[in-house]
Amino acid sequence: MFRNTSSRLISGLAIPSFRRISALLLFLFMCAHAHNAAAQEINFHNEASDTTRITKILIDECNHPDRGNAARLARLFIDTPYIGGTLEGDSIETLRVNIDEFDCTTFVETVAALAITAGERRQSWHDFAYNLRRLRYRNGETDGYASRLHYISDWILNNSSRGTVKELTGNYNSTRYEVKTLDFMSSHRESYPALADSANFAAIRNIESGFSNHRYPILKPSALKNKQFVESLRDGDIVFFCTASKGLDVTHAAIIDMSDGTPRLIHASSKSGKVILDPLTLSEYVHRNRSAGIRVVRLVTD
Repeated sequence: MFRNTSSRLISGLAIPSFRRISALLLFLFMCAHAHNAAAQEINFHNEASDTTRITKILIDECNHPDRGNAARLARLFIDTPYIGGTLEGDSIETLRVNIDEFDCTTFVETVAALAITAGERRQSWHDFAYNLRRLRYRNGETDGYASRLHYISDWILNNSSRGTVKELTGNYNSTRYEVKTLDFMSSHRESYPALADSANFAAIRNIESGFSNHRYPILKPSALKNKQFVESLRDGDIVFFCTASKGLDVTHAAIIDMSDGTPRLIHASSKSGKVILDPLTLSEYVHRNRSAGIRVVRLVTD
C-alpha cells in the first residue's frame, strides 16, 4: 500500500505527484512569459523627452494633407548627432528608441516608423514603437539578437512580405542583378560583441544560410541620371547604397529629398558627425563615394 507522499516509487523510479508536475509547468510558463515580456520591453534613451517629442511630431504630421511624408519628418532631425552602435549593449535584445542620436540605419528606421504611424492617422508614441519594432525585427517580433534584421536584403524582404515597404529597384530597364553570399557578420565575428555568445553566433549563421548566393536588384551609378529614374522618385523614398565588399550587400542608407526637383539625401553622416541634407545630388554622392550602386524602397503608408 502506497503512502500519500509527494512522489511514489514504482520499479525503483521516483514519479512526481500531479501537484509537483503542475507547479513545475506553472514555473516554466512564468519563466517563458517573463522572457517574452522582457523581449518586448522598450529601452528609451530619454523616456520623458523622447515620448513627448514623438507624440508632438506625430500630432503635427497628422495635420498635413499628405501626412506620413518621410522627407518632411527627416528634416526635423537635421543636425542631430551621429553616434554608431546605439542598438548594441543589452544582454537581452530589446527595442531601443533614441531620437537624440543616430547612425544611418536607426535614422532611416526612426523616420520610417514616424511616417508609417502618421500615415495611419495615429498620434501615440506607443503606435510609433509598435511600427519601429515591425520595421526592425523579423516578423515584427523581438526574439533575440538574430531577430533583428541586420542585413538590408533581409530587411527589405521581410518588410516587403508584410506590406510595410515595396522595392522599386527592379522596375527600371537599367536594373541589373547581383549574386552574393551574405556572411559578413559571421566572417567578422570579432567586430560584433554579441557574437561572442555561441548561441547568437549560431543563430546568425542560420540566418545567413538563407542568403547563400542571394540574388538582388541594383541600379548601377550610370543609371542614376536617367530621366525615367529621376522622375519616378518621391520625397521620402529610402535609398540603400550597395557595396562590393565580400559578404555584405549594403553599407549606408538615406532618405530622398525632392524639394527642389533633384534627388538629394537626408542621412546620418559619419563624416559630418550629424544628420545632414547633403549638398551633393544622389548621383554625385554615389560617384563621390564609389558606391557599387543603389536600391530604392518606398514606404507603404496608406
